[in-house]
Amino acid sequence: MSVVLAEQPAAGVLLLRINRPEARNALNMEVRKALVDELESAAANPEIRAAIITGNEKAFAAGADIREMRDLGPIEAMQRGAHKLWDRIAAFPKPLIAAVNGYALGGGCELALHCDIIIAGESAKFGQPEVKVGILPGGSGTQRLVRAVGKYKAMLLILTGEMIGAREASEMGLVSRVVSDDQVVSHAIEMAAGIAKLAPLAVELAKEVVLAGQDASLASGLSLERKALWLAFATEDKREGMSAFLEKRPPNFKGK
Repeated sequence: MSVVLAEQPAAGVLLLRINRPEARNALNMEVRKALVDELESAAANPEIRAAIITGNEKAFAAGADIREMRDLGPIEAMQRGAHKLWDRIAAFPKPLIAAVNGYALGGGCELALHCDIIIAGESAKFGQPEVKVGILPGGSGTQRLVRAVGKYKAMLLILTGEMIGAREASEMGLVSRVVSDDQVVSHAIEMAAGIAKLAPLAVELAKEVVLAGQDASLASGLSLERKALWLAFATEDKREGMSAFLEKRPPNFKGK
């Protein structure tokens, strides 16, 4: 059975479900490669305009696979290329939503941090417990988490290995929205379907500019924004969107 199940629950939406329930969806290399393959295929498919990653009701992903890592030395850890797979997930150009139920720990929390929007169930748990097994976050947790929640909240999670609930994660800026546990996936699908109806080129440009601006000066970020805006003015979707607004009708965006 595949470790990642793919389906299209709505027009323009790809849903990826991590499928290792016997290991609380621990992220072994097989899962990471499968996620990368699905996302890269979706990136090249103009019919897919948004994607969702989820797990099951007990775990989004409870971390990396400790059994897979226990006997690795430093050279083996480098050569297996996990960092390259993380980079390929980060390169997905379309909106990516994490629908989190249960545990999102270690690599699972880092996977959520690679997404653009995080929808969490009320019982979800987040954390970076790597220090409890003698390592530190290595899937960008030391960098993405601090950018998401600030130094002091990030240090609290990384240095103590503590878990926090969905409400606390939302309050610190780690989670976009908290919903009831049984509504997590359906809410993410509804959100993704709404995004899929929007102008895809404008959405992708907006994502690109926001992400690039995180590591840029304000002046550089504003320059990126203006250039992306001017580029959007060259699209057929811009004319369609504005015409539809003025004519009081739904737009028909084609990604051109």
